[in-house]
Amino acid sequence: MDLVHKVLNILLPPISTILLLCFFPLYLVFKFLYYIKRHIFSENVSGKVVLITGAASGIGEQISYEYAKRGACLVLVDIKEDRLGAVVEKARNLGSPDVIAVGADVSKVEDSERFVRAAVDHFGRLDHLVNNAGIGVSGQLKDMKNLLPRRVMDVNFWGTIYSTHFALPHLTKSKGKIIVIASTLGWYPAPKLGFYVASKAAVINFYESLRSEIGGDVGITIVTPGLIKSEMSDNLAKKGKVDLIIPLESKEACAKAIVKSGCRGDKYLVEPSWIRVLYPCKVLYPEVVEFCNHWAIYRRQVASKSSLTQSPQPKIE
Repeated sequence: MDLVHKVLNILLPPISTILLLCFFPLYLVFKFLYYIKRHIFSENVSGKVVLITGAASGIGEQISYEYAKRGACLVLVDIKEDRLGAVVEKARNLGSPDVIAVGADVSKVEDSERFVRAAVDHFGRLDHLVNNAGIGVSGQLKDMKNLLPRRVMDVNFWGTIYSTHFALPHLTKSKGKIIVIASTLGWYPAPKLGFYVASKAAVINFYESLRSEIGGDVGITIVTPGLIKSEMSDNLAKKGKVDLIIPLESKEACAKAIVKSGCRGDKYLVEPSWIRVLYPCKVLYPEVVEFCNHWAIYRRQVASKSSLTQSPQPKIE
C-alpha cells in the first residue's frame, strides 16, 4: 500500500498539471458564458419574501433597504429587537409592501425555528434567506477566558446552520436562495482574530458542502466581505487591538453588491473585489503572509511600549 502512494506521489502531480492546462481553455469558455448569463438574467424579487438576520444595524440593515427598494416583503430578525422598529419603517417607505420584525437570538435553536415559522405563517412562503447575523472579537489565545470563543462560534456558525435547517424545506419548495455573509478572513489568516476567523472558515466550508448536497434546488451565494464600515469594525478599532489599515468600504455599497449578486445567483462574492488578490498571496507565499502578520503584531507591541515610556509620569511629592 505504501508503494502505491509513493508511485502516486511521483506520477499524479505532472499528470494533473497537464490535464488542468488542457482543461483550462474550456473552463474559460464556460466562465465567459456563465458571466454573460448571470448579467443578463437577474431575479425579480418584487413581492417575494426575504428573511434577513442581524437586520437592526450594519450590513444587515442596509441589505434590508436594498431588498425594500426592489419591492420584496421582509422578515427582519435581530437580537436587538428595540432597534428593528426604525428599520421596519424605513423599509416600508423605500418600497417594501409588507415588513415584519422578530426579536430573536440566532444561536438558539428554538428562536431560529420561531422566526422561520413566523415568516411562513405570515407570508405563506419563503424565497430568500440572508444569514447575516454575526459578532466579532479580537484577542490572542492567551486571553481566551475573556473572549467567549464559544459565543462567537454559536452566533457566527451555528446561528447560520439553525436558520438554514428550518428554512431549507420552504426554500426548496420556492426554488429560493441562501445568501450567507462570511468574511475574507475565512480564507486569509489575521492575527488576534483567530476565533472569528475560525468561525467564518467553518461557515464557508459548510455552505460549499451544502451546495454539493442540494444541487440546484436552492442557490447559495457565499459572501466574503473585506473590512466594511460598520459597528463591528468601529468596535474593533476603538478597542485598539486590531490595526484597520485596509480602506473601509461603506456598508451601503457592500449591501447593494450583495443583493445584486444574490439575485444574479452568483456562487461567490468578494466585496470589494480587489480583496481577492490576497488569496493567491496566501497560497503562493504563505511564509511571507505569516511574516507580515507577525510583524504587524510586533510593530504594535513596540509602539504600545514606546507610548507608555514617553507618557508623562505622575510626580511623587
